[in-house]
Amino acid sequence: MQHAPILRAYLETPMLENARAGSFNFLNILREAVEDAGWRVEWRKTGEAARLAAPARRGYALYHMEAPTHERALTFRRAYHYPFWSIEPVAQRWRFHVAETEFAPDAVDPEEARAFAAKLRGRVLPGPPPTQGDRVLVPLQGHIRRCRSFQSESPVEMVRAVARTGRPTLVTLHPNERYDDADHAALARITAEHPNVTIGGDTMAALRDCAFVVTQNSAVAFDGFLLGKPAVLFAQSDFHHIALNVAQIGTEEALARAAAHRPAFERYLFWFLRVMAVNATAPDARQQVLAAMRRGGWPI
Repeated sequence: MQHAPILRAYLETPMLENARAGSFNFLNILREAVEDAGWRVEWRKTGEAARLAAPARRGYALYHMEAPTHERALTFRRAYHYPFWSIEPVAQRWRFHVAETEFAPDAVDPEEARAFAAKLRGRVLPGPPPTQGDRVLVPLQGHIRRCRSFQSESPVEMVRAVARTGRPTLVTLHPNERYDDADHAALARITAEHPNVTIGGDTMAALRDCAFVVTQNSAVAFDGFLLGKPAVLFAQSDFHHIALNVAQIGTEEALARAAAHRPAFERYLFWFLRVMAVNATAPDARQQVLAAMRRGGWPI
């Protein structure tokens, strides 16, 4: 093994500690797959210095939710829910393999998809059956006054567009984002002009009884699929296939069609997770890991 290709996985704490202790199932599967292929694995702490040094090191690098640093590097992240994972050559979710693959609902068995979605829903979103209310849920993310390259409009303009529909609208703030005084002022101006808009609340509680979700590309919309909630996207995303995309059909049409939009939610979830992602609990999980690495350009 001395001259075997080496894979350095750069991880943050506590994931690094769990990897070294062998208590992180997906990383155990990944290590076994790579070692069975004749490679060596090193668990390393990520950080600015480590990332700067990585391109000059021989071998291959793997990051968690960080951009690859060179052509021999890949990145991995959870595909929204355990035990599903993505291994990709880019960090932007809208450039992932699944995002660029066509979804064919007729290729998915409806009964198998229904059982899969019901089991996943019971595990990650337990509670009473969802209801179809009238309120629109708008879960905000960060940088709400900026329109970035992957967005059709800024989040504030997105909120304003929903407000103009006149529908009751709940806008929730991301708990891990920082909103400054200018952000709050921008939202306050909208609520002053549009009394149908409320700022703040329990996002996941509102998801269960909303009419539909409007977002840039928040994972809340993906969870909404589990509850049969349509989504309008104002940004590029990996789960764009069954959403109404503003960039494609325009803001007004997307919002007008949303309440009645009924795509193949369960078949899509089965395809996105069971077909396209790495399932760390599958009997062939190691083969799935290696296939994703090869698709990313590694000769393994």
